[in-house]
Amino acid sequence: MEPDDAVNVLGQALTPCSTAPLTGFFRDGHCNTCAQDHGSHTVCAVMTAEFLAYSKYVGNDLSTPRPEFGFDGLKPGDRWCLCAARFLQAHDEGCAPAVSLASTHQRALDIVPLDVLKAHAS
Repeated sequence: MEPDDAVNVLGQALTPCSTAPLTGFFRDGHCNTCAQDHGSHTVCAVMTAEFLAYSKYVGNDLSTPRPEFGFDGLKPGDRWCLCAARFLQAHDEGCAPAVSLASTHQRALDIVPLDVLKAHAS
């Protein structure tokens, strides 16, 4: 798998999203992506209790630890590379988390309009 160019939504070099917890499709701390990343894990989001509850409600439990996968579960304040469609869904439902534009991959723009990302910029 060859990653796409590491460019953020502002047209600059993609900055790290999180190494603790370690995030990203490639688990490299960046919201890098490639053709095999069908979920487009490209939005660097800052978790909130509201978003984590919403994500669990819609079937993606990010807060429960899964030690068998080396996953401690996310908590408010953690940064995580979200699927762009899930972010847009949360936005449409009024519970989208904050976003780090510098750490959000430009491929997120295939799904989420820039003005929506900017409205949630941290």
